[in-house]
Amino acid sequence: MKTQPLHLKIQQELLSEILEGKHDHTARLPSEAQLVKRFGASRPTVARALQELKLQGFLERRAGSGTYLRRERGAAQGAQGVRQLGLIVPGLGQVEIFDVICGELASLARVHELGIHWGGSTGPMTAMGMCIEEAEELCTRYIGSGVSGVFFAPFEHTVDNEAANRRITERLSHAGIPVVLLDRDLCPFPKRSPFDLVGIDNFAGGYLLAEHLLKLGLKRLAFVARPFSAGTVAARQAGARAAMLAQNVTAGRDFSHEGDPGDLKFVRNLVAGRTYDALICANDHTAAHLLQTLTRLGVRVPEELRLVGFDDVRFATLLTVPLTTVQQPCRDIALTAFHAMRERMAVTSLPARSLLLTPRVIVRESCGAYLSR
Repeated sequence: MKTQPLHLKIQQELLSEILEGKHDHTARLPSEAQLVKRFGASRPTVARALQELKLQGFLERRAGSGTYLRRERGAAQGAQGVRQLGLIVPGLGQVEIFDVICGELASLARVHELGIHWGGSTGPMTAMGMCIEEAEELCTRYIGSGVSGVFFAPFEHTVDNEAANRRITERLSHAGIPVVLLDRDLCPFPKRSPFDLVGIDNFAGGYLLAEHLLKLGLKRLAFVARPFSAGTVAARQAGARAAMLAQNVTAGRDFSHEGDPGDLKFVRNLVAGRTYDALICANDHTAAHLLQTLTRLGVRVPEELRLVGFDDVRFATLLTVPLTTVQQPCRDIALTAFHAMRERMAVTSLPARSLLLTPRVIVRESCGAYLSR
């Protein structure tokens, strides 16, 4: 059983006190220093708990004075016109792009005087991911509290992810709560669900990566992904195949590989006989683990084998061989998703939209572009 993060414990205890009337609108709440001492927590942990209550519309900061209950809000959630949005993002705290996207969504909500719920144990910087049961419980809470909309990043890498994703979105939809999907759809590529989707053009991103490798003179390409990946990965793979087809390069039967990039046996079989010039990885995490395993097997990147990823996460530049990848425009994704949600809340009869942003290849050493010829 997962231990509840301390910031959530502080947040819930303060909220209980607010609902019980232990704080009023004229008296300042305890200072951060007082709360640090009371809960035995760090200052950033206390600040995070207060910020969450502020984003939900319970608190307000008064310059030079301190933190108070928000005047125009009653004790009950959602009262007095402060509309609430919810996040169900299983990868939050584990997948870097979601940390950036959700942080930006919170900032946009604050600017537009909306509250936003991070969702239980999935607040920023959480070390543990959200399981399907936790997501469904959170869905129940959102329906019960009547949030105005939910941003949802569907589950992947589990056998039953598609069924769980459909249960969650159908429940929200039946409750009349608008849903905007982040990064990926519920359906296998190229199918589409009846919900707005905001992300990058993954087909174009896969095409650009393969095209880049082909321009470097590499003809034997392969694609590596983890099992049960999201439809975005299938779109990237399809784009890579299309780029090869456009250059009259055949993608063989063994073009696609699924497995754990950290598993020595899988990677040893993958590179046996050096049958590929380059490996296109589903994302940067897969590429990073694959790079580590290749190093253990004595395969040098990029001298013996080229490697590219997808996402351009922070550590892509910090690997032993900096990673060529496709950049995710996270802040632009958040801005587009936020406006899509506001439009959906205003006009629920809008048709489902796919709002896909333009990808860009970031060239570094792992693709071999800078090797002397």
